[in-house]
Amino acid sequence: MSQLKIAAVLLISIVLQLSLRAVWKPLAYIDFPLVIVVYIALQRDAWQALVVGTLAGLVVDAQSGGLIGAGGFSKTMTAYIIFFAATKVNLENPLLRIPVLAAATVLDSAIYVFWHRLLGYPSGVPFMQTISYKLIATTVVGTLVLYMLDSVMSGEASQRRQFATRRRVARRSTGPLRRR
Repeated sequence: MSQLKIAAVLLISIVLQLSLRAVWKPLAYIDFPLVIVVYIALQRDAWQALVVGTLAGLVVDAQSGGLIGAGGFSKTMTAYIIFFAATKVNLENPLLRIPVLAAATVLDSAIYVFWHRLLGYPSGVPFMQTISYKLIATTVVGTLVLYMLDSVMSGEASQRRQFATRRRVARRSTGPLRRR
C-alpha cells in the first residue's frame, strides 16, 4: 500500500471526523480515523499502523480541544494490539473484521477515558452511553468503510488474501512435531 494513498485516506477521515460533528451531532460517534487505523493494522504493517494511529489521534485531539495525546496514545495502542493479533491469527476473512473493529472501538474508548480520568479531566457525558453509541456507529459505518478501502486498495488486498492460505499451511508444517 503506498504511503500517498494512506495519507490521502487518513486526511479524508480526519476531515470527516471533524466536520460531520457540525452537520449533525450524532455523527460525532463515528470514529473514521480509528477505522483507517484498524485497516492499516490488519495489513500487518506495524510501523505504518503506529504512525497513522499517532498522527490521527494527535490531530483530532488538537482540533477537539480535549486532552492532547490521549487520543494519539489510545489509537497507537489499539493499532499495536490489532497488529499483534493479526500476526498470530488469520484475520483475512471480511466477516472477522466486524468483531475486530468492534473490539478496537471499545479498546480505544476505554484507553481514552482512562487517561482523561487519570489526569483529572471531567467527563460531560456518561461513559457507558457514549461507548455504546460509538460502538454501534463505528462498527456499522466502519464495516462499510473497510469494504470500500479493500476495493480501493484492491491490488494489495487480493494479493494478501491469495497468500494467506499459503502462510497458514507453512506455519503448520514448521512446528516441533512435524513428520520426518
